[in-house]
Amino acid sequence: MSRIDADVVIVGGGFMGVAAAFFLRQRGRSVVLLERGLVGQQASGTNFGNVRRQGRFLPQLPLANRSREIWGKLPELIGHSAEFLMSGHIRVCYRQEQDDAFEIYAREAAQYGLKLDLYRGAQMRAKFPFLGDEVLCASHSVMDGHANPRLAAPAFGRAAARAGARIEENTEIAAVEKDGDLFRATSTDGRTFCAPNLLITAGAWGSQLSEQFGEAVPIAVHGPQMAVTEPVPYAIRPVVGVSSPLIEEVLYFRQVERGNIVIGGCARGPAYLDERRAKVLPESTLLQFRQMARLAPALTRLNIIRVWSGVEGYMPDDRPIMGRSGKVDGLYYAFGFCGHGFQLGPGVGDVMAELIDTGATSTPIDPFAIQRFATTPNSVPVAA
Repeated sequence: MSRIDADVVIVGGGFMGVAAAFFLRQRGRSVVLLERGLVGQQASGTNFGNVRRQGRFLPQLPLANRSREIWGKLPELIGHSAEFLMSGHIRVCYRQEQDDAFEIYAREAAQYGLKLDLYRGAQMRAKFPFLGDEVLCASHSVMDGHANPRLAAPAFGRAAARAGARIEENTEIAAVEKDGDLFRATSTDGRTFCAPNLLITAGAWGSQLSEQFGEAVPIAVHGPQMAVTEPVPYAIRPVVGVSSPLIEEVLYFRQVERGNIVIGGCARGPAYLDERRAKVLPESTLLQFRQMARLAPALTRLNIIRVWSGVEGYMPDDRPIMGRSGKVDGLYYAFGFCGHGFQLGPGVGDVMAELIDTGATSTPIDPFAIQRFATTPNSVPVAA
């Protein structure tokens, strides 16, 4: 049986894991990353590709801002742009109460350094002529944008490997435990990976690992419903998303420079942890088309050429698990990003590397601590 030692073992090769591996190597820490399949194969590679900050839980904006700064440096940092485009992002609404909420959010977000411009009426129609007649207000974030999720995590993984991280793909973990001062992850092929620090970045599977350390969390698993159209001339630069209390109205789309329109939202489909698969329901795609008729009517004349989904983990309070374990020294978590994690990926990796390396972080992450969930006897975990 072979044994491999490092300063940090990371379990989970999604965006958070490979970004953490990269930034830990920048700090001189030895790293082994273990991935059951391929890097970026799950939610990190099947999501919508939104690089947006607006609309987030306000205390998450410092993390989103840190991540946005890294997105702007990708070519020189990791040697790849991941097709990041600072296209801008507009968040629109159909109801007056949400228009009012946009005003409040814009004022509060400004305190975190996020500038939002609100457009209505003729001014909005002139700036965004593709919007449907029902749209009342558009909140515009100029510095946000989108990127290609199929490229981002693998690019960080390659950069981490070039920097000296050991990336072990197709490595199934049979057990993870702490033995004295060391964590020991044993693979199904008999190899053992040991380190004084363990970072769990296993996405929707994260609770299966945290549970082994007495910290199960009430994560729900769903599949986002995604589609892409045939290419048409590139004409819509910003990412567009609907804000609504009704999930069936929450549609979003972006046009890539090649001309295709990527569409998501309106529903969540079934997902299966054991199969590592999620399904697109035909009724979800039809619902997206009906909602597109409200949001951007001209796009309903396009043909869908592909649909897909991925396995996403959602927490009941719509916030991730991120930070130290509440029970075990040397154990750290970054999972359960509730479909909002793509933009945060580089920042999460940077923050977790800082936390593991120095014991503290300059970006506040207390609202995401696993300790906010408590397990009561004979029950599922509940919000603390």
